[in-house]
Amino acid sequence: MKLGLFFFEILPLAGFFVGFHYAGLYAAAITSALLGAIVMGVGWYRDNRIARFPLFSLLLSSGLTIAALLLDADIFIKIQPTLFNGLFAIVLLGGIMMGRAMMKEFFGAQFNLTETTWYQLSFRWGLFFLLLALSNEYVWRHYSDTDWVTFKTLLVAPASCLFMLAQLPLTLRGRIPHHTDD
Repeated sequence: MKLGLFFFEILPLAGFFVGFHYAGLYAAAITSALLGAIVMGVGWYRDNRIARFPLFSLLLSSGLTIAALLLDADIFIKIQPTLFNGLFAIVLLGGIMMGRAMMKEFFGAQFNLTETTWYQLSFRWGLFFLLLALSNEYVWRHYSDTDWVTFKTLLVAPASCLFMLAQLPLTLRGRIPHHTDD
């Protein structure tokens, strides 16, 4: 991934952080949703397709932001990470309980991995998303809005990148070699 593309794709998160510190929680949520739509639009223009995860995230955050504004209830903004991460935890861990490695369903076209690797990745990511959902619930309920925003932007985002990097050795070991017919 190019460094410029990485910084472009984290614009919604950066917008949330800056928007909160300059104009409050509602402005942060609106800024994040608008920047998310712009990032998605540029991605669609560049690749002529829309990725499912960012679309789901944008629709969920936009819907909950609209609910927060209409009902004047910031809880809808604060539970966004809980719902997003909780749903992914349910899908991944529930898939394992039903005998399906859901990571393969989502990323099987991009990676050629063994079944065992798909199950291990699904389990690890499922637990990670569950931890994120539970920690979000704890932090927004027990700490100030400033602490919650700091947690969401400066702790969870880097922790997610580090967790993803930590899965790289498993992913590399679990690759199925690509054979060419010569």
